[in-house]
Amino acid sequence: MLKEAILAQEFNYYLYYNLIMEAAITIEIKDNTFARQFETVVTEGLISVEYSFQEKKIFLTKINTPDGFTDEDFITELLRNIMNIAYERKLKVVPILPKIALFFRKNTIYRDLLPPGIKI
Repeated sequence: MLKEAILAQEFNYYLYYNLIMEAAITIEIKDNTFARQFETVVTEGLISVEYSFQEKKIFLTKINTPDGFTDEDFITELLRNIMNIAYERKLKVVPILPKIALFFRKNTIYRDLLPPGIKI
């Protein structure tokens, strides 16, 4: 009985993960571990999302964009791709930046990435 419940839970996670992966537009992201940031290049320059790790949690602390960059939809897609990376690495996400907390409010499908005790 327990084995069947675990298999059912893993299957549900697999379906949920695939649904989320299909929802995001794929953006090429470099994980620059030396600078502790995810990076992607757009025509205006480099966009980065700074992070720090603690145990199995990733703390998203800052979004850096080039001067004059105003495409909020692209930032949303970038954050979706970063959430998919968190799913792949089995990390919990702690949104330090208010803009990232707002992303979680608007995209409730990713709320299971939040660690226990963090409500947004």
